[in-house]
Amino acid sequence: MADQLIRATAADGGIRAVGVITTRLTEEARRRHKLSYVATAALGRSMSSGLLLASSMKPQQSRVNIRIKGDGPLGGLLVDAGLDGTVRGYVENPSVELPPNAKGKLDVGGAVGEGYLYVVRDVGYGYPYSSTVELVSGEIGDDIAHYLLNSEQTPSALVVGVFVDADGVQASGGILLQVMPKAATDEALVETLESRVATLSGFTPLLQAGKTLPEIFQQLLGDMNLVIFPEVQMLRFHCGCSRQRVMGALKMLGVAELEDMIEKDNGAEATCHFCGEVYQASSDELTELIVDLRSQPV
Repeated sequence: MADQLIRATAADGGIRAVGVITTRLTEEARRRHKLSYVATAALGRSMSSGLLLASSMKPQQSRVNIRIKGDGPLGGLLVDAGLDGTVRGYVENPSVELPPNAKGKLDVGGAVGEGYLYVVRDVGYGYPYSSTVELVSGEIGDDIAHYLLNSEQTPSALVVGVFVDADGVQASGGILLQVMPKAATDEALVETLESRVATLSGFTPLLQAGKTLPEIFQQLLGDMNLVIFPEVQMLRFHCGCSRQRVMGALKMLGVAELEDMIEKDNGAEATCHFCGEVYQASSDELTELIVDLRSQPV
């Protein structure tokens, strides 16, 4: 099934629902960064969360950054997701592996540890909106829901998951259910939403069972005047890095640093944190940068 995002409403507009399938893009991230099982789960859940958060923004160029910094062996992670359906991300220690937790699942919480969740919403102009909350479990879904309730005052239920085995990522995605402001005071509605989500054993088992996003919406909200929007948005792992950008960054280092690279390394190598792409710059190319810098007026 293609990576995709679908939106819906229920309870006469009182509930907003968004679902994503991110299996292929999570597999691409796993392959690019050579991620362990637990690192794959952490990054995959975070990328799904980023796409779900970005889906509520309005300007087309809007993006969401999620940074998680914990004291666990994973070190931390960073995700950049856009309303346009693109996402990228990385973890600090991609090879970290841990035994399963008490429930027999990948111990993402143990890998992340205690720390903070930082969310930045950028609409492409003005100052980005940023917020910081403490991690409540390190399991990603709980932490994002905690952020939505405390920083955006939106009662939300978020379920994200990744199933990965020796053959790679077999299922990844998530669903976000939010009680909209006009219905937020309806305690019965909030309780109903929470109880429905609590019945789920997880998100990836539904995908592995062959359930589509509309079918999952129907299972959760089918008796609550569910309206599924017909538009299906395609999602993909995408990084905007390029050789031109790398050369521009090297140029900013200045003449002395570039000369040092030529003398010691006979060139330069740069790796993009977000996608793992490696860029090489020869000594001749660095010399061209130096000539260009020296020709510029002081």
